[in-house]
Amino acid sequence: MPVVAMKEILDRALTGWYGVAAFNIVNDLSIEAVLAAAVEEHAPVILQTSVKTVKQYGTAQLKGIFDALVRGVEVPVTLHLDHCPDRTVISDCLAAGWNSVLFDAHELDVTENLKQTTEVVAEARRTGAHVEGEIEGIQGVEDDLGSDDASTVQSLEVAVDFIRRTGVDCFAPAIGNAHGQYKQAPALNVRRVTDLVAATGIPMALHGGTGLADEQFTDLIARGCAKVNISTALKESFLRSSLESLRVAEERNKWDPPTLFRAQRAAVVDMAKQHIRLFGGSGRAW
Repeated sequence: MPVVAMKEILDRALTGWYGVAAFNIVNDLSIEAVLAAAVEEHAPVILQTSVKTVKQYGTAQLKGIFDALVRGVEVPVTLHLDHCPDRTVISDCLAAGWNSVLFDAHELDVTENLKQTTEVVAEARRTGAHVEGEIEGIQGVEDDLGSDDASTVQSLEVAVDFIRRTGVDCFAPAIGNAHGQYKQAPALNVRRVTDLVAATGIPMALHGGTGLADEQFTDLIARGCAKVNISTALKESFLRSSLESLRVAEERNKWDPPTLFRAQRAAVVDMAKQHIRLFGGSGRAW
């Protein structure tokens, strides 16, 4: 199946009241592993790249890796740029063929954020891409972006006006969620998701998913969080499997890179399948 637009993937998910897992990949192995999990589960999937990963590889090389690995994959896949405050990186990724971008301008005042997000939406439309919007920061630092300080939450009226006037295709609300692992169970303002979907009709994106209880995921997806971001869980499964494999290699004094790669892949595939099933994405490919 060819790569599918983010809007189509998320609109179908919102209509069907399931969530699409959006995994922050880190390299070619993690891309292939997530795709393998999606194929096994016959599920649509979103591959996300952080600004840090884009800069590590360069847009041309990273897009080339994506294109090579997605070729022949028979489930809907889309390529998304996660939290990006840099308009230059946004433009580079859109020009290179990313299907969607999150323009993270929450540090700007709402008026300037609205103005610039509207410009990003217009730029994305010229390449057939879509845009996720944000007016409040999601607490926590991820891939060197963000802050541990809680952001000011805007009123429902301000958020709805932003969504309508910018024309964003998806919105990331602050509801008490946070990037990274939670130190304690978060108290989430789930009603805000319900109200935003009812007022705008567009899907919401849930950030800071790693560490939430299964019941919290299920409830938020039922309220309209059609896009569910998973970053920390992928990194942890990738690195913990690496650590375990390397410890065994050290004990045996047998240094075989393919053994390490198999362990990393298996861990990421298992992690991805668990989340896809939990979010209701299994069997939803078309």
